[in-house]
Amino acid sequence: MIDKTVRNVLLMSVAAGALAACGADDIASPGEGVIVVPPPGGGDGGGGGGGGSGGTPTPGTPADTCPTGTANVGTIEVGGAGSGDERRICQISGIITDDLFIPNNAGTIYALSGKVEVGVDTGADGSTGDPAILTIEDGVTIFGATGADFLAVNRGSQLVVDGRADSPVVMTSRANVVGTSTDSSIGQWGGLVILGQAPAEGCTAAPCGNPVEGTAGSLYGGPDANDSSGRIEYLQVRYAGFEVDTNNELNGITLGGVGAGTIFNHVQVHNSSDDGIEWFGGRVSQKYLVLTGNDDDSLDADVGYRGGTQYAIVIQRADGGDKLAEIDSPGNQDLEPGTNWEISNFTWVTPQSDEYLNIRGAADFALYNGVIVSAGPCIDFDEDATVSSTGSARGDELGAPRIKSVVLDCTANPYIDDGDVSVADMVALFNGNNNNDMFTNSLTSTFINGANETGVTASDATELEAGSFFDIVDYVGAVRDANDTWWQGWTCGLPGEASCLAIPAAG
Repeated sequence: MIDKTVRNVLLMSVAAGALAACGADDIASPGEGVIVVPPPGGGDGGGGGGGGSGGTPTPGTPADTCPTGTANVGTIEVGGAGSGDERRICQISGIITDDLFIPNNAGTIYALSGKVEVGVDTGADGSTGDPAILTIEDGVTIFGATGADFLAVNRGSQLVVDGRADSPVVMTSRANVVGTSTDSSIGQWGGLVILGQAPAEGCTAAPCGNPVEGTAGSLYGGPDANDSSGRIEYLQVRYAGFEVDTNNELNGITLGGVGAGTIFNHVQVHNSSDDGIEWFGGRVSQKYLVLTGNDDDSLDADVGYRGGTQYAIVIQRADGGDKLAEIDSPGNQDLEPGTNWEISNFTWVTPQSDEYLNIRGAADFALYNGVIVSAGPCIDFDEDATVSSTGSARGDELGAPRIKSVVLDCTANPYIDDGDVSVADMVALFNGNNNNDMFTNSLTSTFINGANETGVTASDATELEAGSFFDIVDYVGAVRDANDTWWQGWTCGLPGEASCLAIPAAG
């Protein structure tokens, strides 16, 4: 067994090496710096390099001190009074302008205080500002107490979430920590915002910057399609979302102009009060997403986002939720870049009768190897240009929608007839290509393929624009069968997994 302090030092060294390989050689290694804007009460210097814990406390008791760069603001009983699990609260606040490492120390939990920013915006081309890297060790839990508490990674900076399949990083609410969240709780803290320098509508060449929803003063976008905002693996974001103003809300996770050099895999968003994950432009692609119980769109792509998604589970709760997914393009259909979202191997399930997949704005899209189950209709196309072979006048459109090996099990008519796009045109899109809009699902545990799904012929998504990003598979849906366990160990609330109402052990 490696001593915890030694393990933290090793992890810091590995993280520094990995980030240097990403081109961040002009940034100090994680943990060498502190937060420039001092947090209330000051840090207490518990160990060099941000990894010290002040000794290993007895299980259930709080650590004595907090890591460098965080402030000791007291203790909290995880699960409520009398739980037997008391932890030291180490607060993160202000603007992080030197690299910071957040270790998974025994008896410790972390809190966000207000808008916590990683780095100062470097602009669309990196010519200004002050970049930094925030690295979070596997097993760490970070909470916010109100909608004003959220984490924003600015352009030029990076977030490294170093979760593992058996030890995810959890970002959640104080209410969840003290045990007062319920299955219907939403919007109990802000959320996670990641901003990059990849193209988006109105920002494809420096100098430029688009304001991001819910985050005053923060900008995204730029000319670098391959920009990296870091590496996010095995992350849960629970009970987030906050309405800053009418139609201006923080999502569970917001990705603005995030580039293709970013790694974003194995991510769950649970019970956000707004969208689960929303992409504003950018070029990042991702695999293994789980969206559960979100109150607005579970997935939402707009403003010229172009990328691929493979293996996505969406499950809406009975007492909340809007669209399963929404795909849109810039408000003026002649503006470039246009959205092109390509999705393969997805299983989306809603118990509601008025929620469905909505595609509009002459967005380009591809749906391959998917299963949609709805208590009402399954899909709605808006605007003729969305389903036509010529699309808009932008010049970057890819022609008619590409739909292959997608099956719909809808209690009502599969298509929304709102007089915008005719049902006949929508039916025509599903003719052939192994599609079936009158399917009967045999899913088990809500999202695991049964015999009927196994009988559907899959299609090769590598023929799409995202090409080699996609794995070649011989099945539809997100989860092949009961032996396909990619979602196990790091998610909450799914069959056999820990409850989302519980907080993981620390250290």
